[in-house]
Amino acid sequence: MKKKKIVIALGGNALLRGDQTGTIEEQEKNTYDTLKNIIPFIKEGHDVILSHGNGPQVGNILMRNDAGAEMYNIPQMPLDICVADSQGGIGYMLERTLKNILIEEGIEKDVVTLVTQVLVSKDDPAFQNPTKRVGKIYPKVQANKLAKEKGWKFKESPKVDDGWRRVVASPEPIDIFNIKTIESITDNGAVVIASGGGGIPVYIDENKNIRPLEAVIDKDKATAVMASKINADEYYILTDVPYVYIDYRQHNEQKLDFLNKVDAEKYMKQGKFGEGNMAPKIRACLNFIENGGKKSVITEATKLTDKSYGTKITLEYED
Repeated sequence: MKKKKIVIALGGNALLRGDQTGTIEEQEKNTYDTLKNIIPFIKEGHDVILSHGNGPQVGNILMRNDAGAEMYNIPQMPLDICVADSQGGIGYMLERTLKNILIEEGIEKDVVTLVTQVLVSKDDPAFQNPTKRVGKIYPKVQANKLAKEKGWKFKESPKVDDGWRRVVASPEPIDIFNIKTIESITDNGAVVIASGGGGIPVYIDENKNIRPLEAVIDKDKATAVMASKINADEYYILTDVPYVYIDYRQHNEQKLDFLNKVDAEKYMKQGKFGEGNMAPKIRACLNFIENGGKKSVITEATKLTDKSYGTKITLEYED
């Protein structure tokens, strides 16, 4: 079997399920159950690079941030530091858990976590219309006060009366910092965990200094860029369904085993994929195959290595 370089983006449910409170015991069990599914790839001799989501975790960090400021006058940390915190904490949990699984399987292999910065443009149009909700829900009076003091932007929550939540931009990822190091570590046989939570958004100023931005990056898009930059063969997005569907949960729902670029773009134009869930994943997969990747797959974690599951996305339909 030909050795492949495989990049896997772990969805948010890899660590925390929707009906859970987020205890460390819950997250560790979910992490173990998810990572067991990548072992067949490693046993087959393929190189594996992982990324992960961080939505619930960075949201909790922001709320702890707010609580510390309100109750104990502890200075709040900016969003980029909170994203970095989540990368370190989640990366550690993934690294330790995967290392224990490898020991169980009798496999000698290093696992390395890299806190990853991702280059974006400070002029990205997303900054003119921030839509990504982060942190806690505030009453309007407090939201107005924070907006005035900190320059934050808020949008009304559709779920809570008099509930307002901070929104930030989600700019397009351009490049991944330390990409040569990620590739080198991978080529030397280790499993690398990088670009967690979409990475920490930064830009280069007029003095060529690296500066942070108050934003979050789509994890699947950033991982697709990373996969392209290291010349990966295949890119997998793990989510909570085993296939991509058009008209999902409608009477005419249709499962897609295969999807090529032309049909994907057609369905996207027709609004067949939800913008809040599947559409960004499809775009990430298209970005990968348009930049040299052979195949993208969207599936559920337990179906990862079962070739009868998952929606395979390629430039052209395979013979």
